[in-house]
Amino acid sequence: MRVLLDIDVVLDVLANREPFADEAEAVLQRVESRAIDGLVAAHSITALHSLLSKHLSTARARRVLTDLLHLVQVVAVDEDRVRHALALGWSDFDDAVQAACAEHSQVDYLITRDKRGFRKSAVKILTPAELLVLFP
Repeated sequence: MRVLLDIDVVLDVLANREPFADEAEAVLQRVESRAIDGLVAAHSITALHSLLSKHLSTARARRVLTDLLHLVQVVAVDEDRVRHALALGWSDFDDAVQAACAEHSQVDYLITRDKRGFRKSAVKILTPAELLVLFP
């Protein structure tokens, strides 16, 4: 099974955001054990670096993201993805880019806490809790 992890799920783990961190961590554990193939959109990595650098040192943010890259595959955000996202016409462009990356990567699910933001997604949307029910 292949899943694209929305930035909120990854940030929940990396920033230990309660009460969401435990479920997000369990999802990443499934990725680490290779029970699930985890993907992350490239623009999520740049946003994560920016966010983490504000709370950690830049060097620590780099180490955290380097560790993350050992677990996940990065999906390119190129002109085709951006054009697709624009064509979706969603009010939240970041969500549209995530959805375009998920479609392009032919993942089974896009994992996010913000299911409402992805109502029109062509890829099935699950929360971390819902994914964990499928993969206990």
